[in-house]
Parts: sequence; structure tokens; C-alpha cells
Amino acid sequence: MTNSLINVGTAFPTFQKQAVVSIEAGKEFQEINSDSFKNDDNQWTVMFWWPKDFTFVCPTEIAEFNKAFGEFRDRDTTLIGASTDSEFVHLAWRKDHDDLRDLKFPMLADTSKSLAEELGILEANEKVAYRATFIIDPDGIVRWVSVYDLNVGRNVKEVIRVLDALQTDELCPCNWEKGEETLNA
Repeated sequence: MTNSLINVGTAFPTFQKQAVVSIEAGKEFQEINSDSFKNDDNQWTVMFWWPKDFTFVCPTEIAEFNKAFGEFRDRDTTLIGASTDSEFVHLAWRKDHDDLRDLKFPMLADTSKSLAEELGILEANEKVAYRATFIIDPDGIVRWVSVYDLNVGRNVKEVIRVLDALQTDELCPCNWEKGEETLNA
């Protein structure tokens, strides 16, 4: 039985995983842990998950997050991609796929599936992660969760829109976008 989906207002689980950070020989891998979420620099984190490497929908999402990397950086936000594939499979995929060679963010390897299970995003039959996105505030608290079916790609612009709204720390109406008026209570 898998865990329930982690909820908004919950501390992001503690973890320590390998990630692919480069395709340059000798610099491919780096350990990433949950302590990187908690800092004094007001740094936010967006962690997005995909089901499997070497598939069809996943690279379109990963490439789109990479195109928007500067927008996340401009919002003081660390971007991390993740799946249950190994760091070696991530590396092979990055080397093999034109759109993934120059990624500016790490590809986290949750080979034990423990983090996906703790987040409540491990699909019951195939034991792969759903397409989930978590926005985590500088205190390590989950502020937004979005989960899609395995066959449906997410909208990166919506992730940025929600991040902008959360960072205002104000009341934002339906369809609010950065630069628009917030609500006064």
C-alpha cells in the first residue's frame, strides 16, 4: 500500500539521493538532500517528477522546465527534476536525447522509490512516480502540489504563475498573474 499524497502545509520529507548534474566525464553525479531546501537565502524549490526516462511525454516537460530555468532562477527558486530511474539511466538519457543534454538542473534518482512513496506519488501497478510538482518554500514546507495522470503533460507556465502568487504572500484572485493587483481583505 502506498502513502497518501503529501499535503500543502507539510514539511517536505527528509531525503538523500544521487542526481545527474552534468554529462561531462567525471562531473556527472552529485548527492542532493533535503537540507538544500532549508536555507537563509529565501530560496524556494520546485521539484517535479516524471514516470520514466526514455519515454515520449516526459522529455517535452523536462525540456520546457529547462527553457524556463531562468524564470525560476529569477524567482530565487531551485529547480529539481526527479524520477524512480537510476542516475545511470538519467545520464544515458541525457546523452541520448538532444533536448536533455544541456539541462541546467539536476535529475534526481529515487531508485529505492522511497521518496516517491513518502510523497504519495508512487503509482500502484508500475511502481513509477506520477507526474507530480511540488513548490516548497524556504522553510522546507510544501506550499503547492499538482499531480497529473501518467499520460498527460503539465503546464510549466502554470507552475510559474502559482510560484509568483505564493511569493507575493498576499491574496491572489482566480487567474491572477504577476503584476496584477492582489486582493485586500
